[in-house]
Amino acid sequence: MKLKKHHGWDLSHPETLLTPASYITTIRTFVAVALAVYALVSHEQLFLLYALGFYWIGDIADGLVARYFHHETRSGALFDIVADRLCVSLIYMIYASFHPEVAWAIGLYLVEFIFIDGFLSLSFLFWPLLSPNYFYLVDKRIFDLNWSLIGKAVNSSLFLFVTVLFHSVALSLVVVSVVIMIKIYSLRRLYAIGIPMPKT
Repeated sequence: MKLKKHHGWDLSHPETLLTPASYITTIRTFVAVALAVYALVSHEQLFLLYALGFYWIGDIADGLVARYFHHETRSGALFDIVADRLCVSLIYMIYASFHPEVAWAIGLYLVEFIFIDGFLSLSFLFWPLLSPNYFYLVDKRIFDLNWSLIGKAVNSSLFLFVTVLFHSVALSLVVVSVVIMIKIYSLRRLYAIGIPMPKT
């Protein structure tokens, strides 16, 4: 597979996390976690929404800054993926403590987001790609389902809106079930393509 140079992994330039994008990732993670924990100890759900908003804004900002300054790195992408899972899992678990009726749906969503989607998101490391944002170079369908703008909206935002706005356990379970099916299909397609193995 031929990859454009700026999409690949250049070993001649050692990576660093000391970039503006990684600083944003660090700050948004600490602030989102602090706001979420404060929401829990103060029993003020509004701060949980602040935590979610700060996480979202920071998650968008770190990617934009990385691309604008041409500071995209594989380690930065990995850092962002891990930070996402920390923030989302904490926010959702605290939300479940406020609304135990949706705890099962949230638990299922976290299995999908941390376990299944976590592996999928890290699968870019098998190829010389800078992040999942370039996975279309490997397989466009997997990319479209998971990391395109629509794919990200369905995988991340849809469950949140259904759970928070509609308070429907049944609808939340339907959404998370559809997302899980998309992820399982993507995994099957990933292994059908074949994960490259290093030559021995």
